[in-house]
Amino acid sequence: MKAVQILGDKSCPKIVTNHSLKTPEPENDDILVQVYAAGITGDEVLWPEVYSTPTRIPGHDISGVISAFGPVYDGPLKIGQEVFAFLDADRGQGQAQYAICSPDEVAPKPASISHAEAAALPIPVLTAWEAMAEHGRIRSDMRVLVTGASGAVGMLFVQFGKRVVGAHVIALASAQHHSALAELGASQVVDYNTPDWERLISDVDVVFDTVGGDVLAKTWETVKEDGVIVTVGDPPPPWAFGRGTAVESIGNPGVRYLHFIVSANAERLRKASEMIDGGRIKALAVKAFPFREAEKAWLHAQQRNRGHKVVIEFDDASHDASAGKK
Repeated sequence: MKAVQILGDKSCPKIVTNHSLKTPEPENDDILVQVYAAGITGDEVLWPEVYSTPTRIPGHDISGVISAFGPVYDGPLKIGQEVFAFLDADRGQGQAQYAICSPDEVAPKPASISHAEAAALPIPVLTAWEAMAEHGRIRSDMRVLVTGASGAVGMLFVQFGKRVVGAHVIALASAQHHSALAELGASQVVDYNTPDWERLISDVDVVFDTVGGDVLAKTWETVKEDGVIVTVGDPPPPWAFGRGTAVESIGNPGVRYLHFIVSANAERLRKASEMIDGGRIKALAVKAFPFREAEKAWLHAQQRNRGHKVVIEFDDASHDASAGKK
C-alpha cells in the first residue's frame, strides 16, 4: 500500500512517500479502513510517538470506508460504510491507504461533506468537546475565553460553546478572522495583537487555551478567582503531567488548571456527525493535496494562520473533492 512516512528524527524530520508497504490485517475487534483522506497536524513531527512506530507513518485523522473487520468484531458498523476516525495519540499511522482502528475510534462519516472535509475533523472535534464537557464543564451561564480561536480546534470550540451549550464565548484571534468567528457564534472577539489584550477581558469562568506560552500566561489575568484554565498548548507547559506547579497559581490559589491530550471517543464523533448533517455545526475549510504531493502538503500544514486544515487525498478519493460529497 501507499503511505506517508517521517524519516530521520525530531531534529531533522523528512517527509517521504512509500508505495510498497504491507497492508495491515485486522485482529480481534479491529476495524480496517480504506483511507480516502487523512488530515495533517503539522506539529506531529515534534511528537515522540511517530518515531517509535515501526512503520513511521504519521496521521491520526482519517476518512474512508470500512474494508474489513477482525474476527471478533460485533459492532454496528458494516463493510463498505463511510466512516471517519481519530487514531489514538500513541498509535496514529493514518496517512496510508489502509489504517487499523479500534471500535472506540470510528464513527459514521457526515453524509453532507466530502471525505477531505471529514478527515479534518476528528482531532478538532474531540479536543474541543473534551475541553468543554469534561475539563471545563461549561454551562450556558458561563463566560468562556478561547485562545487561538481561528485555529481548527478553536473554531469547533466556539461553535460547541455557543451553539450547543449557549455560553458567552470570547474568541481571541487576529483581526482578519473576527468576522468569521462572529458568524460561528462568538459573543465577543478580541485581537491578540492589541497591547495588554488581557486587560480587556475579565470575569472568565473557563479559559480554553490552544496556544500555550505567553498567551497562556496572560489568560491568568482574565479568569475568576475560582475559575478554570484548560490548555492543549504544544509544547505543554512546564507544570503539565504533574511535573510541578504553575507560577501564576501562587497569586491565584483558587484557579484550577490542567493540560490534557485528547482521547478517542466514537460516540462524540457520531453525535458531531449528526450535528454537521443537521446544520448545527459547520465543518472546517480544507485544502487537499494528492498523495504524490505529501511533502508539499506537510510544508503547507506547518504554516500558521492558514485559515484551513490540510489533508492528503489518496487515489480513491480523487473524484470526491470536485463532487463535494461522498
